[in-house]
Amino acid sequence: MSFDFSIVRELRKRAGMTLADVSERTGISPSVISKLERNQTSAELDTLFRLSRVFDLNTTDLIALAESRTAQRATCKQYESGGFHFRRISYNNCRAFHAVAPKSAAVTRPEIHADNFEVCWVFKGHLLIQLPKERHELRPGDSLQFDGALDHTYEALEDSEFMIIHLKKGKRF
Repeated sequence: MSFDFSIVRELRKRAGMTLADVSERTGISPSVISKLERNQTSAELDTLFRLSRVFDLNTTDLIALAESRTAQRATCKQYESGGFHFRRISYNNCRAFHAVAPKSAAVTRPEIHADNFEVCWVFKGHLLIQLPKERHELRPGDSLQFDGALDHTYEALEDSEFMIIHLKKGKRF
């Protein structure tokens, strides 16, 4: 596996920092940072840790940026559930669902996804989302974010069109 750490240069320039600025904040010599930015040296984990902190990233995020320098493309999958018609695209860090539901269609306990936050954004219609201690009616332009681990139900109060996004929860340490 190869890594492209020119991303460090891009992050540094976006932050308006010079090599000297990054060096001062990390304790890493400017020549080492420069060589890393030009992919002329490999980095030790401690170096990556110190660099990531300067750019408000965790080390795994910096490594992922260096590893994934190309766009990802997905093709949607379609399925039906509780009268709802879903088109879904999936990536490592998120899944997005375009949904269309006729009035009175309901989905109880949709896919379990405890490691995700869920966002629902209504484009058309009137949608009811029930959580254990909450009830939310959403209309066009409204959105709601909640923890996907909670039991939840979607019910179309009118013919509706909306998007659901599952976002992986960030590390908590």
